[in-house]
Amino acid sequence: MKRFNDDFSIGDVMKEFMKATKLEAGLDVINVKETWYKMMGPAFKNYTEQIELKRQTLYVQLNSSVVKQELEYGKSKIIKMLNEELGKDLIKEIVFR
Repeated sequence: MKRFNDDFSIGDVMKEFMKATKLEAGLDVINVKETWYKMMGPAFKNYTEQIELKRQTLYVQLNSSVVKQELEYGKSKIIKMLNEELGKDLIKEIVFR
């Protein structure tokens, strides 16, 4: 086996590995869930039943119609905040159920 003298950081190698093995999509789902709870705070955590990310659409199932209605008004701001926290444009739409 031939050795290269190029310097690579562990982070760069891990990113390439995740892209090559398609693990990045799975990690994105986990990161979105963690970011949702972090950004929305403990008050909304009690009302959130399920979070799914499918094809750049975030589906959030809530157990309160009042909370759902309130969040509908701020969809674009929520999308912007989540994408900024995630560091990439991962979410294009949010659907509250």
